[in-house]
Amino acid sequence: MTQPLISEDYRAMQQKLHENPNYGVASLEFAPLVADVMVKLKLAEVLDYGAGKGRLGQELRRLLPVAPQWSAEPAPRDLVTCIDVLEHIEPELLDNVLDHLAALTRRFGLFTVHTGPAVKVLADGRNAHLIQQDERWWLPRFLQRFGLISFNRTQMGFWILVEKPRS
Repeated sequence: MTQPLISEDYRAMQQKLHENPNYGVASLEFAPLVADVMVKLKLAEVLDYGAGKGRLGQELRRLLPVAPQWSAEPAPRDLVTCIDVLEHIEPELLDNVLDHLAALTRRFGLFTVHTGPAVKVLADGRNAHLIQQDERWWLPRFLQRFGLISFNRTQMGFWILVEKPRS
């Protein structure tokens, strides 16, 4: 049996938030970086994990001659991105989600984390960023599963480029 990645109540709250056209747009900001990584590492496929509206794929189609993978049932890819998703994960399910990311990452992962509060609030009154922790809290969780290639601070958090450890 696969481990749960999201509770049904929280899924319903997220679906409601995604009705807002301004929710789930952070991937557009990171699309040039993803395109650059794909070119430099000579990657032709990407899985945008937690893609929401699939905006990263739309932007990459404009920036690159590539058709990024997007599906409700993700499959392993050479590059897995996870942009503005992890801070929204239910804390008790974070290890399951990180394990799932590791299982889907064949070679590289590019993950962003916003470390502070979100502007948006959930229907139950909680901040939309369920996990508000700095890189000292996040990095050990990534390093249990990946090798670190690059760590970069942003105004609101950080992004990392990681690789699948060789067996």
